[in-house]
Amino acid sequence: QVPLVESGGGSVQAGGSLRLSCAASRRTFIPTVAWFRQGPGQEREFVAGIRAGAGTADYADSVKGRFTISRDNAKATVLLQMNNLKTEDTAVYYCAGKRGGAGSSFDLWGQGTQVTVSS
Repeated sequence: QVPLVESGGGSVQAGGSLRLSCAASRRTFIPTVAWFRQGPGQEREFVAGIRAGAGTADYADSVKGRFTISRDNAKATVLLQMNNLKTEDTAVYYCAGKRGGAGSSFDLWGQGTQVTVSS
């Protein structure tokens, strides 16, 4: 297993910004990396994902235009820049990695980092 380590969570007021970071131990290259989140009493949901190569990114409709995902392959790090945060963004955010190709599952997970947005 190659653990993923998230950092950058915290508390912020609505309208503020946070940047989350996901680092793979031993700087292992992971083709697809994504962020998921799980709010209180809710199921885990996809937030944003990015693939290697062209760096193609996908976003959940709820975060489009506010969140930006990027990756630094040399540092084996993926960032999630979150702007104009809303109270409904409050959740535990998880970094996930997929080592397989299309159709495979996310098989690497971090421990999660708490993001709290207050009004």
